[in-house]
Amino acid sequence: MPALTLREVLALDPVRAAEPELLAGHGALDRPVRWVHSSEVYEGANFLDGGELLLTNGFGLSDTDDATRRRYVRELAARGAAGLAVEVGRALPSLPPEVADEARRLDLPLVALHRVVPFVRITEAANRAIVARGLSGRGAVRPWGDRDHDHAAALLADLADRQALNQPEVEARAALAGFHPAPGARLVGVSAHGTRDTGTVDRAARLLGGSGVLRAAFPGDLLALLALPGPASARTGTPRDPVRAVQDAFRAAAEPGTTVAVGHVVPAGSGWLRWSDTLRAARTTLELALTVPAAEPSVHEGPLVTSSRALALERELTRGGVDANRERLARLVQHTLGPLLDWEAAHPSDLVRTLEVHLRHGCSPTRTAALLHIGRQSLYQRLERIESLLGLEIDDPDLLGELLAAACAQRVVRGNGPAAAGGLRSAA
Repeated sequence: MPALTLREVLALDPVRAAEPELLAGHGALDRPVRWVHSSEVYEGANFLDGGELLLTNGFGLSDTDDATRRRYVRELAARGAAGLAVEVGRALPSLPPEVADEARRLDLPLVALHRVVPFVRITEAANRAIVARGLSGRGAVRPWGDRDHDHAAALLADLADRQALNQPEVEARAALAGFHPAPGARLVGVSAHGTRDTGTVDRAARLLGGSGVLRAAFPGDLLALLALPGPASARTGTPRDPVRAVQDAFRAAAEPGTTVAVGHVVPAGSGWLRWSDTLRAARTTLELALTVPAAEPSVHEGPLVTSSRALALERELTRGGVDANRERLARLVQHTLGPLLDWEAAHPSDLVRTLEVHLRHGCSPTRTAALLHIGRQSLYQRLERIESLLGLEIDDPDLLGELLAAACAQRVVRGNGPAAAGGLRSAA
């Protein structure tokens, strides 16, 4: 029996409760759906790998022009998306006609959801059905290699989507997948894009000397939970900072072109919600790493490795999605950094990035100059220009938070992705 189709997904109870209306792609209802994602990041097409149904509440379409909306649909189609489902009624009173027109032209299934149903209910029902189809042996919906991988994928999907679980169930399912964190172990969630090779995670785990790994390949990314020795059992010489240790391991294990995001550390015995938290932090961080330019220039070739704490400010600024916050962030940038932006529009300069790098590194001229690959005298000239234009002293403790938030918001609003900004290779 083939993989779950879009027609079958639309027949699921939570989807039917949303009153779906098919506006385009009537001839493509029997195409397979490999996974169901929800995203409000406008550049979310970068996160897809083909065969996904994307759910969005429309914030990313509400304040854009016709050409941008058409490009959004074209990018989804180019990525091989199985379809686009848009919630109508909150962010969008009605679906923009150019979206429907472009979807019809490309034969991309476009579904209007006329009633509000939490996307987590839809993704839960759809992804459970997709996993169940794969586990039944009636269709190969993902490139999993064995039964342990099937159990791992099903559990990771439920944890990442924060399904209604309980600790005994999670532990039993983890055991079925061969995941047995030792007493006192610490868990770290990891999400990677640009490879389907779960061996990347295995190589990193071996370098870490951990006590187990739960990993699986999904359309668009790899997802994993790594179990590291607890502080009391850590070997002499093991880095005390688990997040940096995991980042270093993936820098050594992953191939160039891979983007890796590392979540925060949680005790293995802290409960499944904490397991879910680190996985979700890793996935949110990965999506931002793929769509928001880096604060600093890259320092070496290789995989792009970052962490949820490295992008903590970006994550806080974009809670609810980049496009849902874009107008608010643009106001913050203009209010705080307006004179710098006006200067940069008229003169070749790099003042905003200089300011952010300087603030991120404790206002250290030596470190800032080295990261920007400029001389100290050139840096001092830039800092004097910044202070003159803003009419303030940038090392004033009362201003540091606002200035750093605004500089970070400028990158989020600009949102050209890592390829245009040199990546996140040195983030930590």
